[in-house]
Amino acid sequence: MLKPDEAPRPYTVTELAGEIRRELRPLTALLVKGEVTGMKQGSRGHYSFSIRDSQSLINAFIYADDAKRINMLPEDGQVFIFRGRVDYWAQYGALRFIVDQVEFDDVGKLRARLEELKRRLELEGAFDVKRKRKLPFLPRTVALLTSPTGAVIHDLQETIWDRFPNMGIVVYPVQVQGAAAPMSVARGLRRCNQEALAEVIVLARGGGSFEEMYAFNTELVARAILESKLPVVTALGHTSDRTVADLVGDAECRTPTEAGARVVPKKSDLVAQLRERQRRLDRELKQRVARYVERLGRASKDLARLSPVAQVARREEGLRDRRRRLDNAAAARFARSVNALASRRAPDRLDRALAERFSGATRALAHRADRLNALSPDGVLARGYSITMDAESGAVIRSAFETGPQKRVRIRVRSGRIGARVEEVEA
Repeated sequence: MLKPDEAPRPYTVTELAGEIRRELRPLTALLVKGEVTGMKQGSRGHYSFSIRDSQSLINAFIYADDAKRINMLPEDGQVFIFRGRVDYWAQYGALRFIVDQVEFDDVGKLRARLEELKRRLELEGAFDVKRKRKLPFLPRTVALLTSPTGAVIHDLQETIWDRFPNMGIVVYPVQVQGAAAPMSVARGLRRCNQEALAEVIVLARGGGSFEEMYAFNTELVARAILESKLPVVTALGHTSDRTVADLVGDAECRTPTEAGARVVPKKSDLVAQLRERQRRLDRELKQRVARYVERLGRASKDLARLSPVAQVARREEGLRDRRRRLDNAAAARFARSVNALASRRAPDRLDRALAERFSGATRALAHRADRLNALSPDGVLARGYSITMDAESGAVIRSAFETGPQKRVRIRVRSGRIGARVEEVEA
């Protein structure tokens, strides 16, 4: 039995945790190869997951600041080579592998997964040209989704304002590289649609390697572009491969400068086109006015010819002509009768026949004269009727529906004309 002064002093829990951490201190800058499982993102942007092989598993962790520098976010089922250190979290009693760098173990496998994603999207019709949204001819505001620092945002703004100085621009800062980039881009697209401050979106980046561009080959970003109500133009830089974002976007540009020119027309060109169209419109208007004046002149002549006064005058002249012809015809018939009777050398019979023919002709002439007088406008007016005409157009009013209250009219009676205003109309 050990004496009290010989018994070892027990460690406190904190002391033991410190000893473990000191022992683990040499385990830094380690490379670990394994498959990812259980990937989760915390509220502060940190990532926790596990790395496993066929026999063992170790818990791993990526801090949010390191995640921003990592080219791509590992996904469950993928095999990577992780660089990091082993750390002991005393407050949780947990041993974890703190990852600060991720490298592909097999780029070929990653490309195979990418091709499988492309095939699925193509079967859904995501790449169909008919699905593409049409870009607005002249947007009021352009939304830029890109990194808030660097040459890309500068090139976009410079190109847009050079072409259209007072064009509205709203910038949505997003991460375009690193583990958090896919989620950042997807959230930026959704926010842009929710706020609806712009009519078109430009998603831009300055190019990069396959690994650096991986965020734009993820299904998360592809779905966000497909769900966008606003048209999306991609400008992801000079890359040898088209990304999934390029394929599902509504328009694809190679550079930010090209994208700026694609979404915004040159204001000077529009002003020149408007001036040319104004000149053409002025010429066309003058030609149409000239044609209308000529047509109006012809119409005025037709109206004068078809006016009620002119028609009445022509009808009166026609009646007088008919009366003259009837008189001439009656006289000719009478003369022929006289000659016929005279040729028969029968004075008594001639006198009687002459008297009868003359009396009959006189009655017939009087009867026809009465009919002509009764049918003439003057005869109608003499019986107490009148002709009502519109004071402005001169058109004869034949129905109560052709005038209305407060309308000025002219009334022709047997002797003279009367100016009047309509007080009431009864159908």
